[in-house]
Amino acid sequence: MVAEFPIGKIRNIGFIAHIDAGKTTVTEQVLYATGRIHRAGGVDDGNTAMDWMEQEKERGITITAAATTTYWNDHRINVIDTPGHVDFTAEVERSLRVLDGGIVVLDAVAGVQSQSETVWRQADTYKVPRIAFVNKMDRVGANFERTIESIRRRLNGNPVAIQIPIGAEDQFAGMIDLVTGMATEFPVGRVNEGNVDRPEDTPIPADYQDQYEQWRETMIEKIAETDDALLEKFLDGEEIGQQELVDALRQATVDHKLVPVMCGSAMFAKGVHNLLDAIVEYLPSPADVPAVEGTNPRTEEIELRNPDATEPMAALAFKVATDPYVGRLVFLRVYSGTVKAGAVVSNITKNERERMGRLLRMHANSREELEEVTAGNICAAIGLKNTFTGDTIGFSDGGVILEPPRFPKPVVSVAVEPNTKQDQDRLADALRKLADEDPTFLVNVNEETGQTIISGMGELHLEVLVDRMRREFSVVAQVGMPRVSYREALTESKEVEGRFVRQTGGHGQFGHVILQLTPLEQGAGIIFENSITRGAIPREYIPAVEKGVRDALDNGPLAGYPLVDLKVALVDGSFHQVDSSEMAFRSAGMLAIREGAPKCSPVLLEPISDLEVVTPSEYLGDVIGDLGTRRAQIQNIEAQEDLQSVRALIPLGETFSYTTALRSLSQGRASYSMEFKYYEAVPDHIVKTLVTT
Repeated sequence: MVAEFPIGKIRNIGFIAHIDAGKTTVTEQVLYATGRIHRAGGVDDGNTAMDWMEQEKERGITITAAATTTYWNDHRINVIDTPGHVDFTAEVERSLRVLDGGIVVLDAVAGVQSQSETVWRQADTYKVPRIAFVNKMDRVGANFERTIESIRRRLNGNPVAIQIPIGAEDQFAGMIDLVTGMATEFPVGRVNEGNVDRPEDTPIPADYQDQYEQWRETMIEKIAETDDALLEKFLDGEEIGQQELVDALRQATVDHKLVPVMCGSAMFAKGVHNLLDAIVEYLPSPADVPAVEGTNPRTEEIELRNPDATEPMAALAFKVATDPYVGRLVFLRVYSGTVKAGAVVSNITKNERERMGRLLRMHANSREELEEVTAGNICAAIGLKNTFTGDTIGFSDGGVILEPPRFPKPVVSVAVEPNTKQDQDRLADALRKLADEDPTFLVNVNEETGQTIISGMGELHLEVLVDRMRREFSVVAQVGMPRVSYREALTESKEVEGRFVRQTGGHGQFGHVILQLTPLEQGAGIIFENSITRGAIPREYIPAVEKGVRDALDNGPLAGYPLVDLKVALVDGSFHQVDSSEMAFRSAGMLAIREGAPKCSPVLLEPISDLEVVTPSEYLGDVIGDLGTRRAQIQNIEAQEDLQSVRALIPLGETFSYTTALRSLSQGRASYSMEFKYYEAVPDHIVKTLVTT
């Protein structure tokens, strides 16, 4: 099992989906079917291999992306099980950055849900080919056709069914493979739990023959549309061979032209073996995807790195974790070259030398030692002290910087204060280690109050991090109420002046700057531009001006929130031969922003979230009425049999404690999911309230 595999027989795949669609259960059954674990655990029982954290077991959700390796049909499959909850979207983001293929798990009853759209967009961003697995076919309300239609309508995907179900709900009895023309049948009902044996293929049931022919004709037509040679045969009415279909479908999947759709019930191991076959058959190996692009740090030119063990090494650090037994783990995807345990390598991003200590192949939180890792594989390394998420590891000769994953900005903050003096150092250490692991977790100290402020993607995200501080680092701290991370922006362009003059006997202080402030579009960030001509300010003072400007932008004029999306151009100024200094120009830059920003019509910005509420029809009026009181803008309402799906845009600050309110309105029967969308100006009457509080 530990033998090296040729790169064409490696699959780097991940399971991605909306929360509660069944990703972890599918992963668990995949590991059981391949012999990687000896018993399939259950999420409800808290004993799955991949959800190993205490918080995951207690809450029944995936929090961190867990990696493992298994084997099927002489192929090595590196698997990453990702979270579904939007608060942990960074785990999905970084996983998709390094995967070659994805399995999108969909609930056969709910179909495409809001977080399904998010992970689909993330997979589009990183150009990840995918298979759709329609799970929970045995649940009441399961509908295979409706789910395929929701992929087409809500995800703008091009799905092609390569299986059709035999029965549905409590009569779900198996699948018919449209490629091979064979059926896989199971006992009807909720049996077959934990059965690792592969069921025998059987002929298609007679009463499904017509349905099979119709679906197969549709499948062949869709596959033929992606291949000119097959299309010609199809139009001429010639027979298309099974292997021709497989090869063409594989190519269409790799090229993002089609998404094969399968079905089953992972809870009872129905359809898992067929899914494994499809992973090997249709998802790409590292050799099938385009060569990765990197930037040469010396020439700034784009260079390609092919998935070849003999090429210069390029590996991307996509995750940092703290293991209680071995310490700091850095997860790497090796795109090219070979890395050996104990080798001296280079952090190309930071231009620093590092020692690659031990190399490990991970199985959730257990480990297996490796001597070397070649292109196309995923591993974890011990010993990389200064390597963080997004850094590129290589050798100084021929090293390139790979594109790091992109992460959203935190939108919710809380204050934390240690209970005792002894807790202060432990708190600082815990926060540093947690921030190392999670790029969406930020730690700041409020200079005015001295409070430590931690920021994350949502209430649950921060709740889990605080719980980890208590359990893993033994830190007892007081935690404030969650607060929204507001922003401020300027809406008018103006030229502003900052003059810092102090005379205290002997050398004085003199700095004088003139800045042009120009608002930018949302998401543009802060841009500082040096437009000084004819030496009005000596070059050595320019960085000090920029430092002062950026420090001042951390506290906006309205309520002290950071100013965003602004271009600051240093256009003029003056200096004194004796009295000017870096400190004086830094102070002048700060004064220019503090005195000038209030004159540029500042506005307060609040995060807006995309909310989806699924509720029984009888509670729809109450749900919409409650959303109205929360300043929500209803986007659309869609009926799903006896359920109603409400989509709305809602200010994040109005969603705190929404879980409790929704349960109360619907007697616990409604559910919701939410993700951050963008920042928007706060209405004037709300601004006054926020500024005063």
